[in-house]
Amino acid sequence: MAQQTHIFAGIARYRGGSQFGLFRNEIGNGGWQRVTNGLPEDAQVHAVTVHPEDTNVVYVGSHDGPYRSTDRGKTFERLNFPDRGVEIWSILVHPKKPKTLYAGASPVGVYRSDNGGDSWKKLPAPAIADRITMAFPCRVMRFAVDPTEADTLYATVEVNGVMRSRDAGESWQDCSADLIKMAAENPKLKSAIGSKNDSEGMLDGHALCVSPAAPGTVIVAVRMGLFRSTDRGGSWRDMEVGRFSPLTYGRDIRVSPHDPRVLYAALSVAAASEHGRIYRSNDLGETWKRFDEGLNPASTMMAVTPHPRDPNQVYCATRRGEVFGTQDGGKSWQTYPLPDGVADCYAIASA
Repeated sequence: MAQQTHIFAGIARYRGGSQFGLFRNEIGNGGWQRVTNGLPEDAQVHAVTVHPEDTNVVYVGSHDGPYRSTDRGKTFERLNFPDRGVEIWSILVHPKKPKTLYAGASPVGVYRSDNGGDSWKKLPAPAIADRITMAFPCRVMRFAVDPTEADTLYATVEVNGVMRSRDAGESWQDCSADLIKMAAENPKLKSAIGSKNDSEGMLDGHALCVSPAAPGTVIVAVRMGLFRSTDRGGSWRDMEVGRFSPLTYGRDIRVSPHDPRVLYAALSVAAASEHGRIYRSNDLGETWKRFDEGLNPASTMMAVTPHPRDPNQVYCATRRGEVFGTQDGGKSWQTYPLPDGVADCYAIASA
């Protein structure tokens, strides 16, 4: 018998919602339940990562460090983390070294575990210039590992661009010069909402990925769209996703675990909007097609997650707590609305 599907939604409360934390849905068995066993009552969850080799193991990034579940999210334990009160916005399980994990923090910091999360080390601070001053501290939103270079790691920062490490996170190089140059040369790529720097939108990084089908190629989702580097972050070009979508604000991008040429992108109008969509590419981002046909999300599409075991299952979530899923490769969609009072959904994962 096929294993039951679970979906997890990470909720914060920055817009005044009354419901926050981690929510778990065992599909077809009672709807959403707020997880409180092991997570603090005031937990604000920014990241949810399911272990790619053992889907019973789920990691959560919270306002007070990382937590781990070994029973598919029923219960959690706080991990042995060196610092208290650190917001964790991203957690990566290394695809080649499954005991190695990375956690991205706000203010910007990187932590590594070499034993599955049992203990953590704070790595040296990335020596990247702070170019943008926002109302919130910058945060490490996503990591990706080059599939052919196990120690080469990429990260995107909200709001400070892209950085790269070639020594497993011990040191970092700035990969944002070309993004800033593109903003300077193209008026359409200028955007300053929270600062006076009009390269802000190009540095407003939300997600990035590297596909095993294209080692050395990095794709980043920023406020101004999707951008690709084919030289390990040395230079960037606009993927011009606007040719295929009227919505170009890039919030999430994922590689299918079943076909490395397949990408999913969460696109919207802005950080807080009334529209959002999921697009799919079958050719590593050369072309895109709307994947969530028939849906009419009422807010920004924040996250998308392909199911790790079933290529026909994909789930997505909006800022205001709408969760949608397909079990037939996008032919039909179901709605899984989160409870009333959810105002800030930042992450979704499935197992």
